Amino acid sequence: MTGLLSWILLGLIAGALAKFITPGGGGTKDTSGCITTMLIGIIGAAIGGVIGTNLGWGGIDEFNFKSILLATGGAIILLVIFQLLSGRKR
Repeated sequence: MTGLLSWILLGLIAGALAKFITPGGGGTKDTSGCITTMLIGIIGAAIGGVIGTNLGWGGIDEFNFKSILLATGGAIILLVIFQLLSGRKR
């Protein structure tokens, strides 16, 4: 159960950071809620974990600063891809 809670917390942190950092990812007109932000972060954590593992930086196996950075990076990649596919301005 603590593993699931860690992923949810990591997803919330990474998703919120990615939406804050990415141009057009959040802002005042952002209507996505907490669940969407969490899902962006969790999917971003999976993306960041795969990239980190392939680059030899390690995966997301603990809740630490490196994991937050990898998850946030993956979430930023996810948001940028979504913006490119949907045609939204950044």
